[in-house]
Amino acid sequence: MAILESRKKKVIHQAPTKPEQRDLYDENRKLTGQTITVGDSIPEGKYVLVVMVFIVNSSGHYLIQKRAKERNGLYGTTGGHPKAGQTSLQGMVTEIREELGVDIDPTDLKLFYSGRSDEEQCFFDDYYLKADIPLSKMKFQKSEVQFATWFIRNEIKGLFKRGKLMPGHYEEYLRLQDWLNKQHFENKRIEKKTKN
Repeated sequence: MAILESRKKKVIHQAPTKPEQRDLYDENRKLTGQTITVGDSIPEGKYVLVVMVFIVNSSGHYLIQKRAKERNGLYGTTGGHPKAGQTSLQGMVTEIREELGVDIDPTDLKLFYSGRSDEEQCFFDDYYLKADIPLSKMKFQKSEVQFATWFIRNEIKGLFKRGKLMPGHYEEYLRLQDWLNKQHFENKRIEKKTKN
């Protein structure tokens, strides 16, 4: 009898997972001390924070992911919302870990643009990451990402023209191109100055 009882499966009671919370900001990007549950509408006059990253490898290819069908099924870059209590940078590291299954050094992320959208009631931070991450090392979050692959710039433009790339992501991609061009010219200017 004792043997039979020991073989019975134990029922493990798990505490229900708490719905994810996001911090609310005022129009000056100051924390209000209030939070919102994911899925709820943003109160009038308040904002949430959105982060996204463009990961570029040493060949100049961009990591673009195909979002899960439930998440519109379009192509886009890695991004999302920091959890309540997280900074923009912490949120970005978390999104990369969750969506791609990759841990990155926060000091490798470069913030290249910050903006505000009154229409979408959000502040957004765009990051750039130069990294050679093999696709085989990535573990995709199935609820968010179907797969990811490396694209050249013309392919990204083609995805957008065919309506397969999220328009907001393409807009931020163009901002990145402007920023990269400025960085390139600035580096050339410094090199020239150093030689003289």
